[in-house]
Amino acid sequence: MSSSTLAGEGAAVAGRIAPGQRITVRVPATSANLGPGFDSLGLALAFYDTVTVESTDDRVFQASVTGEGANNLPSDESHLIIRTLRSTLRQAGYDADGLRLEAENLIPHGRGMGSSAAAVVSAVLLADALLPEQARLGAGKILQICSALEGHPDNVAPALSGQLAISWEEVGVFYSTCVPICQDIVPVVAIPSYELSTETARNLLPASVPHHVAAANSGRAALLVHALTRDPSLLRAGTEEWLHQRHRAPAMKPSAALIDALRSQGHAAVVSGAGPTVMTLAANEAEAVQVQKAIADHLERHDMPGSWRVLKLAVDTDGAKVEVHPRE
Repeated sequence: MSSSTLAGEGAAVAGRIAPGQRITVRVPATSANLGPGFDSLGLALAFYDTVTVESTDDRVFQASVTGEGANNLPSDESHLIIRTLRSTLRQAGYDADGLRLEAENLIPHGRGMGSSAAAVVSAVLLADALLPEQARLGAGKILQICSALEGHPDNVAPALSGQLAISWEEVGVFYSTCVPICQDIVPVVAIPSYELSTETARNLLPASVPHHVAAANSGRAALLVHALTRDPSLLRAGTEEWLHQRHRAPAMKPSAALIDALRSQGHAAVVSGAGPTVMTLAANEAEAVQVQKAIADHLERHDMPGSWRVLKLAVDTDGAKVEVHPRE
């Protein structure tokens, strides 16, 4: 998430959120970049954080977390989702007298699977659902707020829309389009026990690249969209890239070694987001099984099978889901 001030902080508050509302949002994990689609491509994965908020009038702001981050995330108003939710309400001219938050986190933190984006999307969607109908933000503004908070739309866009999201920015305005991908494609993620911050990974990138490198990378990004939507047999070629993975490899040597091993066997393995999770885009279920075995063999040979989680996932097709519970 961007270190800039949260949107809406300091804004005048004209109204209060009605107490007694209970809203649940489920947000998918995401994998950005997908190799050559640096800061522009993102894929939604069927692996979710689920957050429920209840508005109260008791002046209490409290968060309860289970799963990822349960032992180290704050339980008061400093929790990221509560802070972002309130700042979004203030931006719309409202605030809550109290909020009780329950978060069930599956998305691992610091692994390149969009945990920060999921938190931001959860908060903004919850805020939108709590607002009176006449003050609702709308899909376009929700994308702008989430992207500005994250600093870019490559994770928040697929979290909102599902499927493959192609995103871009023009003069400070964020845009995204959702593209359905081939139904046979199966993402397989290998999640290591170690973390890598996005800031650390981004600081390893060069300030500029030669023209021929940029041209080669843009060609593979175009090929990747075709492979994802029309011809999965081209996924291995379409995921080749030259902008970021090699530069980040020294900060995630076990992940880089696993990617090299999988790609040498013909599989479309990439760094998920800024890493260190490794994602392989298998063309079908049979290849997904092969990838799982190849990962297990590699980890066994390098004596580190217990330090990774390997999950065969599906592509999320719907994006974030909001459920408004009936009032008792």
